[in-house]
Amino acid sequence: MNNTKAVLMLVVALIAGIGAVTLASRWLMQRSAEVNKIAVATMDINLGQKLNQEMVKLVDWPASSVPTDSFTDSTKLEGRVLKTSLQRGEPLMESKLAPIGTQGGLSAVIAEGKRAITVRVNDVVGVAGFALPGNYVDIIVNTQKESNRSDKDQNISKIVLEKILVLAVAQEVGRDETKPKVVNAVTLEVSPEQAEAIDLARSVGTLSLVLRNQVDPKSNVTVGVTKESLLNMREPAPEPVVTGALPATKPRIIIKRVASALPLAAPKRCSRVITGLTESLECF
Repeated sequence: MNNTKAVLMLVVALIAGIGAVTLASRWLMQRSAEVNKIAVATMDINLGQKLNQEMVKLVDWPASSVPTDSFTDSTKLEGRVLKTSLQRGEPLMESKLAPIGTQGGLSAVIAEGKRAITVRVNDVVGVAGFALPGNYVDIIVNTQKESNRSDKDQNISKIVLEKILVLAVAQEVGRDETKPKVVNAVTLEVSPEQAEAIDLARSVGTLSLVLRNQVDPKSNVTVGVTKESLLNMREPAPEPVVTGALPATKPRIIIKRVASALPLAAPKRCSRVITGLTESLECF
C-alpha cells in the first residue's frame, strides 16, 4: 500500500514537471517570436560622419529589448551626423546623433560650450603616438621664469592644464584604434579659457603632452620644476646684516714695535774707589 502511494506521488511530480517545462518553453517561444525592425549600422562608422542608406539597414530585434530611442525607419537617418563611433551591427539611437541640421566633420562632435584647438607635436611630444582620439592628456609648458637676476638660469617646466580630451590626431577622429600612431598635430577639446592658456603657453615656450588614466579625475597642483630643484642645487646663505648696535666684545690690545728715532747714548766707564772703610763707584 505504501509503495503504491509513493509511486503515485512520483508520477504526479513527473507530470507536473513536464507540464511546467512545456509551458515555460511555449512562453519563451512566444516572446522570441515578438520582434521589431530597428536600424543598425552595416559597417564601422567613425564619429563626425554623415549617414547614408549604405551605412544603415533594418534588422529583426527582440521586442523586449528594443532601445527606447532607436529608429524603425532608416530614411529618417539620411544625412544625420554621428557624435560617437559605432560598430557594425550596433543600433542607431537618437542619443548617438548630433542635432538635425548639423554638418559633418569635427565641429559636430564638439561638446556644447567647448572649443577645438590644434597643437603641433612630434613623436616625443605626442607621447610616442599613444595620444589617440578619446584619450585624456595633461599639458606641460617649458619656458623661462621671470626673475630680477639676469645671471641665473630660470628654465621651468610646469603642468598648466589637466584632463584635456583628444578629439583627433592629424585629421582622423576615429576612437576605436589602440595602436600608436605618430602624427604632427593633435586636436584638443577645451573651454574658451583653456584655449587662451594653450595659445599663450605655446608662444612663450614649448608644449608637451602627458597621457593620463581616462578614469582618474584627481587634479594634482604642482609648483613646477626648475633647474635648481631638479639638480638639488642650493645657494650659500647670505651673511647676516647687522642693523643695530654691535655686541659687546672683549677689548683687544695690539702692541706695535716702533723704532726709536733718538740716538743711543755712548757707554760710560766706571771705577770703584775705596776710601778708608767706605767704597764708591765713580763713572766718567
